[in-house]
Amino acid sequence: MDLQNKNTLIFGGSSGIGAATAKVLLEFGAQVAIADVSNPSENGGAVYIPCDVRDEAQVSKAVQRATESKPLDWLIYSTGIQHYGSVVSTTVEDYDLVQSINARGAFLACHTAIPVMRNGGAIVLVSSVQSLACQEGVAAYAASKGTLEALTRAMAVDHAKDNIRVNAVLPGTVDTPMVRSSAERFGGANALEQTLRQWGDDHPLGRVAHADEIANLITFLLSEKASFITGASYRADGGLLAQLAVRL
Repeated sequence: MDLQNKNTLIFGGSSGIGAATAKVLLEFGAQVAIADVSNPSENGGAVYIPCDVRDEAQVSKAVQRATESKPLDWLIYSTGIQHYGSVVSTTVEDYDLVQSINARGAFLACHTAIPVMRNGGAIVLVSSVQSLACQEGVAAYAASKGTLEALTRAMAVDHAKDNIRVNAVLPGTVDTPMVRSSAERFGGANALEQTLRQWGDDHPLGRVAHADEIANLITFLLSEKASFITGASYRADGGLLAQLAVRL
């Protein structure tokens, strides 16, 4: 794939899927800026831009810094937090926090970045399989990821005329710091690695994903190899949603 010098901005690129995607793109020769609240421990040549996606001014500044030398080619939104609870147990404050980071932040990033994608380009939003099917107690998170799904389709239609493609990636369980934090919370007496293995067993492929496996899909969707793909949602879930919960 010809990714040489493609100007890329990744919101949430300091860890997890965003960091893995930054690594892949840098290896292919892309120009990468990472907008995040924390500085990546290893940036591999990426430019780090401090940014809290809840703050419109900070999001705008991140886009401005990323496009100082050339227009933006690619945008990835991989910022997200998890919160557990039903609509009854989740407080209004916690619901608003999840929405502000997972969904409103994506809106702000696209709202600011699309006008500076003057040569066309591609956008990938990192959603989740929980936008389609949920476990118990993830009301706020699932709602935020469902918003990303709808936003993907709307932007794909609105900006096709601008030669901007927009797609979403829906991972299953991925070995990231956020998932490890959840495994520590719900693992009980089990060791963290044992909990991750148990969660992996829920996937037909028998394991959780590695972040670079999701990064490879994102890279494909950004590239010209996916030039006729827009408004689509791609599951990378190890077969999780292909199976019925009932077992023989």
